[in-house]
Amino acid sequence: MNEHALRILEYEKIKQQLMYCAASSLGKERIAELTPSGSLDTVNRMQEETDEGATVLRLKGSVPFGGITDVRPALKRSKIGGMLQAKELIDLADTIRGARLMKKFIFDLIGNQEIELPILVDLVAQIDPPGGLERKIRSAIDDQGGVMDSASPALRQIRGQIRTCDSRVKQKLESIVRANNKMLSEQIITIRNDRQVIPVKQEYRASFGGIVHDQSASGATLFIEPQSIVDLNNQLSEARAKERHEIERILRALSAETAESAEPMLEDVGRLAQLDFIFAKAAYGHQIKATRPKLNDHGIIRLKKARHPLIDPDQVVPIDVVFDEHTHALIVTGPNTGGKTVSLKTTGLLTLMAQSGLQIPVAEDSEASVFRNVFADIGDEQSIEQSLSTFSSHMTNIVKILGNVDFSSLVLFDELGAGTDPQEGAALSMSILDAVYGKGATIICTTHYSELKAYAYERPGVMNASVEFDVETLSPTYRLLLGIPGRSNAFEIARKLGIPQEIIESARLQISHETNEVDKMIASLEKNRKAAEMEEEKARRLKIEAEKKEADLTKQLEELERSKEAILAKAREKAERALKQACREAEEIIDELRRYQRQGQVKEHQLIDARTKLVHAIDSLEPASDAPASEKPNSSVSGFRPGDAVKIISFGQNGYIVNKISDQEYLVQAGILKMNVQAGDLKRVKEEKKVKPVVNVRTSGNTVRPELDLRGERYEDAMRRLEKYLDEAMLAGYARVSIIHGKGTGALRKGVTQLIEGHPRVKTSRLGAQGEGGSGVTVVEFK
Repeated sequence: MNEHALRILEYEKIKQQLMYCAASSLGKERIAELTPSGSLDTVNRMQEETDEGATVLRLKGSVPFGGITDVRPALKRSKIGGMLQAKELIDLADTIRGARLMKKFIFDLIGNQEIELPILVDLVAQIDPPGGLERKIRSAIDDQGGVMDSASPALRQIRGQIRTCDSRVKQKLESIVRANNKMLSEQIITIRNDRQVIPVKQEYRASFGGIVHDQSASGATLFIEPQSIVDLNNQLSEARAKERHEIERILRALSAETAESAEPMLEDVGRLAQLDFIFAKAAYGHQIKATRPKLNDHGIIRLKKARHPLIDPDQVVPIDVVFDEHTHALIVTGPNTGGKTVSLKTTGLLTLMAQSGLQIPVAEDSEASVFRNVFADIGDEQSIEQSLSTFSSHMTNIVKILGNVDFSSLVLFDELGAGTDPQEGAALSMSILDAVYGKGATIICTTHYSELKAYAYERPGVMNASVEFDVETLSPTYRLLLGIPGRSNAFEIARKLGIPQEIIESARLQISHETNEVDKMIASLEKNRKAAEMEEEKARRLKIEAEKKEADLTKQLEELERSKEAILAKAREKAERALKQACREAEEIIDELRRYQRQGQVKEHQLIDARTKLVHAIDSLEPASDAPASEKPNSSVSGFRPGDAVKIISFGQNGYIVNKISDQEYLVQAGILKMNVQAGDLKRVKEEKKVKPVVNVRTSGNTVRPELDLRGERYEDAMRRLEKYLDEAMLAGYARVSIIHGKGTGALRKGVTQLIEGHPRVKTSRLGAQGEGGSGVTVVEFK
């Protein structure tokens, strides 16, 4: 990427801001190395990294980088046999812990959230921190970098000796101080040359034997080690020397173990640096309210509400910059200080940021193009040292651009051709634009030359643009207007400032007719644009109001749906209660039948009574209010006619109307019986097809069959089904039934046999014959 363009577009300032978002020196180092890429695939991956980092920050707010430091120098020194200091080792342990927590953080996040983070997951999956080394370091070194007594048994013993000797020395010296306080300058014990001494006045030197280690600046005080503690101090010094040797041995052992893990740890540190870099990019994007742009490599640019990231957010004016498939050059005209250069720099800088994997401060659905190179000729490049004028400096830079530009380049020209004769400058500008345009580059050019306004109309793929100027306030609005060339506002400004109208009209006469016509056309375009913007704003407000009304209606509909669901839930609850009550009644009926069975032969009238109760329990579940009038009980409004199929509710029997006796009584044929039945005890039913009569009983809506298949059932469920089935089969009048239990392990067959043998109504039982299923079936005969 062109270094001159990076400097002039202030790319380094973006990197400086980005560094404030890094959590460690590792991330800052990656940021310092950052440069825009010219490969679409590479930029897409970099943007995907940043997007995943932004997703993590949006969900969690922060990332655990605590404790991670740059331990690469220590790791490299351990590889060549160097001894690491305790502080370096504890930094190493902290970094190992940080890597472990980071890995757990990412895996916990994807485990608890329905999100995909393929790049981050792949990165942390490769991190393999040596937990054993961390534990050994922490068992030997405390958080302040001191080697602990527990680092080795020898160190613990040596430090015990040191404490004992030190205590004895202090006790001896304190005794001497108390006994000779008048001979001392101060009643204290101090240290000189790592030996414990007392401050003795010069005149009492002869009263103390021992060694003089130092004296005060005035010579009035001597720091003496009394002879009585010399041997004790010697013992203490020897113990401390042993301590230093033992600590060195421990550090060398830990350094040697670190060397074994140095290579994979260096790779882990590189991955941690990349993670810090990714999350720094994401944090910076959040800080400047940036979004991820769509990317292409065809020169298409659609920056919506783009903001320069280095301008105060409260003052920056968003602009729109559009290069579609048919636009390759943008000619921006307008007054000085109107924002032309800012528009130029905004486009260039945001392009560089996007190609660096950074999200950019634009509205959603913006699009940026990836260029292999970005060239810029912006501002006053005058060089006094090189004796170059402003024009010469610009031309020198443009020569370099012309020598390197190609179809995959973005070229930014600010005030092209300025600094020389206007007529020659305009002609030269058009020729330079033709040369760059001919190579297929994408161009943004700002200019004051009115000749370049016509240039856009004469070349396909070139579009005019201008920066807006408010004549009423005599100030620029800094808005970029696409498709409209800028026009001179000198006459309007002069009139506002009080120049007489006749002078202004005289000045207009000095301008060519063509120029006046162009100015009128531009003024008309601006007027139409403002009218269109007002209509657009009105349409936008109407759209917002419509969306609000739609939201209100949607909310009301949702409330209605919730109300409907509540009513249905209440109805279901009521139905469930009715069903449970009917089931309880049915169970009571069955229990009553079993009591009759245990007492002996069940009488016919008892069966009829039980069946009637069961029918009533089932009928209580039928929603009379929702049923058709022809199926409701007591349908005597229209009455029954001879031949109508009916059900006698009290008996639970079906039949048909033979004759009408009165409005409240009918003659009914039920089987072989004819009887008079009250209308209230009749219920109209659908007429059933005539079939060969069979003996059966319907229980819970299912016909009792002469066999029961228990295969695949759990043991407890099978026993409950079997017990119920035997009762139903007996009521149905079967003399013999078959129980299919399969061969399997034999557990189900054994349970079936035990239950049948204890049943009071079973006469005999046997395994099935060859044609009946063999040992997988038990045949039961009732009494």
